[in-house]
Amino acid sequence: MRMMVTGGAGFIGSAYVRLAVREGHDVLVADKLTYAGHLSSLREVASSPLFRFEHADICEEERMASLLRSFEPDAVIHLAAESHVDRSITGAGVFVETNIVGTFRLLESVLRYWETLPSGTRAGFRFVQVSTDEVFGSLGEDGHFTEETPYDPRSPYSASKAAADHLARAWRHTYGLPVSVSNCSNNYGPYQLPEKLIPLIILNALEGRDLPVYGDGGNIRDWLHVEDHARALMMIVQADPGETYNVGGRNERTNLEVVRAICDLLDAMRPGNGPRRDLITFVADRKGHDRRYGIDATKLETRLGWRAGETFEAGLERTVRWYLDNDWWWRPLRQSGHGSTRLGLA
Repeated sequence: MRMMVTGGAGFIGSAYVRLAVREGHDVLVADKLTYAGHLSSLREVASSPLFRFEHADICEEERMASLLRSFEPDAVIHLAAESHVDRSITGAGVFVETNIVGTFRLLESVLRYWETLPSGTRAGFRFVQVSTDEVFGSLGEDGHFTEETPYDPRSPYSASKAAADHLARAWRHTYGLPVSVSNCSNNYGPYQLPEKLIPLIILNALEGRDLPVYGDGGNIRDWLHVEDHARALMMIVQADPGETYNVGGRNERTNLEVVRAICDLLDAMRPGNGPRRDLITFVADRKGHDRRYGIDATKLETRLGWRAGETFEAGLERTVRWYLDNDWWWRPLRQSGHGSTRLGLA
């Protein structure tokens, strides 16, 4: 297939692009290269004849339309988004602009392109709106999010993604655009920015810094290795459109459990001056911090045959090893300020 990937230089986007190129698809990445997008994450595929990059903003509707006309994709995988809850707390405006307005402008340009396609080509076209489980709100001690769970976003970030999802579905129902939506749980793995929990804890622990844990550390997330997520998206883009799929790893852990596991792995792989658990520091909780997320991925597993390939224990060990072996990627980001201060404080 010929695939246009918005946000393809980001964490999840670059994982998808690396997979797509390995599998022989022609890929055009359109990315604004904000703080979250880095061409270094695409070094593995940069020299491939199947890969093309365009520095472009999804909010520029005519630019998107021009790229669509010139590249003629069979599918658009929409991953471009502002995605950090902490950043959204004190800077919601850019989340509204990119995630809502940008998605609207992208949908408009894609719709105009799709309507010009021959009928046979038009029938095979796909648009995948990649979203998050955070749009569903917070769970209690029991139960899991399904594709039928009502939306109940609690942060500026999740509200902006919920709005984008509603727009994508509306463009399907109103105009017939072949849209699918995916809602994933917390991703982790290589090339994740140092301000996110797992890489932040890894790098702080390596440097002997405090390991900040919000509140009591009891907030629960379902962890999904980014390469498993990329495989799920590849299946969704090639499946029949009009569906919603939840993507989760069935790996629920408290934040404190995750931090302690990283400490123990680093103590074994690269011993320091003492147990790194001693660096754990409890800090004031995030405003509006959802207590628990949990994904039921049964629909994806049964209909498309997807399974998460990584257990959390194996995936986390592989991730820690990747950061130990690839400081060429993260050290420049760390030196430029990623993860150096807490975000989201009013």
